[in-house]
Amino acid sequence: MTARYQPGALPGRSMPQASQASDAQAGDKAPVSASQLRRAILTSSVGSALEYYDFAIFGLATALIFSRVFFSTLDASAGLLASFATYGVGFLARPLGGLFFGSLGDRKGRKFVLLVTIAIMGISTTLIGLLPAGPMGAVGLVILRLVQGFGAGAEQAGASTLMAEVAPASRRGFFAALPFVGIFAGFGIATATFSVMQHLMDQETILAWGWRIPFLASIVLIGVAVWIRLRLRESPTFVKLEGTHKVAQSPMKLVLKEARRPVLAAVLMRLAEQGGSTIYTTIVIAFLGGTVATRLGVPAASLTKIGTSAALIATLSSVITTPMFGALSDRYGRKTIYRFGAIFMLLWAFPAWWMVNTGEMMWVAIAMFGGLAIGANSMLGAQCAHFAELFGNRYRYSGVALSRELGAMLSGGLAPILGIYLIGVAGGAFWVMGAYMAALSALTLIGVAMSTETRGRDLSDLRDAIH
Repeated sequence: MTARYQPGALPGRSMPQASQASDAQAGDKAPVSASQLRRAILTSSVGSALEYYDFAIFGLATALIFSRVFFSTLDASAGLLASFATYGVGFLARPLGGLFFGSLGDRKGRKFVLLVTIAIMGISTTLIGLLPAGPMGAVGLVILRLVQGFGAGAEQAGASTLMAEVAPASRRGFFAALPFVGIFAGFGIATATFSVMQHLMDQETILAWGWRIPFLASIVLIGVAVWIRLRLRESPTFVKLEGTHKVAQSPMKLVLKEARRPVLAAVLMRLAEQGGSTIYTTIVIAFLGGTVATRLGVPAASLTKIGTSAALIATLSSVITTPMFGALSDRYGRKTIYRFGAIFMLLWAFPAWWMVNTGEMMWVAIAMFGGLAIGANSMLGAQCAHFAELFGNRYRYSGVALSRELGAMLSGGLAPILGIYLIGVAGGAFWVMGAYMAALSALTLIGVAMSTETRGRDLSDLRDAIH
């Protein structure tokens, strides 16, 4: 039987009116000072933007560049599939990074892990820009992608967990979503960089050396991010846990033993969100440059430009929509907003891919805006606080990191490979991706049903919201 969390209540005990009032007042007050809250917002958002720039340029280069630089001996379809397999390798490493750094974050604190992960990602991304073309470079690409994924395994979990722990309870959904504003800003910077290159350089120049510029520039951006995060203060809930000598020595072991149900619910809830985000920012571009360009008889470069421009519109819009849906989850509940996003994504799946299949800028932009800025990010906006609220304080970072990265591996990691394969098997039919996206959405709705409402939960509680 599932025990469900009721905000502000203990099992078998009702709360007096005065206690409820005091809790409501406490919910409007952040556990840190206003200046510390602003600093946490800045360090989480800007750091995430600069770090996610690294991850995003790899995804864009996968769709646009790598098949011709590192896998030129293969035909176009096989080269693209090999490129996306390399992209997926990073997602395979992310759960391992989540296991390692999530456990470290619950033992050593959030700040330490956020500094280490950003340095790992920055160095590995910069080194990609130095790889030689051809088979030897492909080997190095796989290795560095594994390192990059390992470093990313606890980054987003750490940023959202930290913000949830320093935010006022009544506005936790909004504040916990703010680091993801930085993430979409980082993706926007990466997309804009490729878009500018496509307009200033011809395809031969980009393939010869131009593609290296965004990767090499990463070292400067990561240096700025590290400097910003050095000013970050530790989460007060972790400090409280440390002060009461309740820090778990093996937090990940506790997660696997005591938190299997919240982990399973969160993994399923990630499928449509992460899978949709990956599909609408990578596979759409590859589909336009391959299948649609061939069918319409137009140069692939012209349609990939449409794809990157539409992706830029959708990601920049997400800077607004993600915290907006986080704020709505504060008002209407995490599950309500999450369920809306999953249903929207399911209903949007087939019309969106029909629009992409037209190859028209307006329709492609509408499809990507709906799929990413509305569908995926309505779920993400609610998810940021919800996942942190699902787990007890002793292993919160570990639980969030493990859940997020297992879900990312099963959806974001497999989505490009399986998507490209299914498109090939179906002879380029657009509906197959609509069916794939609908299936992910249905699984996420099951995860939502397994979860419980967590809005307003006390994050110092050692218990899980469901068990």
